Amino acid sequence: MGGISITQLLIIVAIVVLLFGTKKLRTLGSDLGESVKGFKKAMADDNKEKDAEFKSLSDDSETTAKTEKAKDKEQA
Repeated sequence: MGGISITQLLIIVAIVVLLFGTKKLRTLGSDLGESVKGFKKAMADDNKEKDAEFKSLSDDSETTAKTEKAKDKEQA
């Protein structure tokens, strides 16, 4: 009722295989897998870059805060 049965799904798969062939489907699958891997790698590299940038900024702000405290002590 309203869903796709196993037999209908098998018929659809058979039609797709007949239309494209197994070689084309295998190539399509491997290309899709490589694309997903590349996307995940790019996301991981971007996160590492942002983490390094954030750490650099936080280190700079700590250094600035320390120098300002030292200047305040000298003026007092």
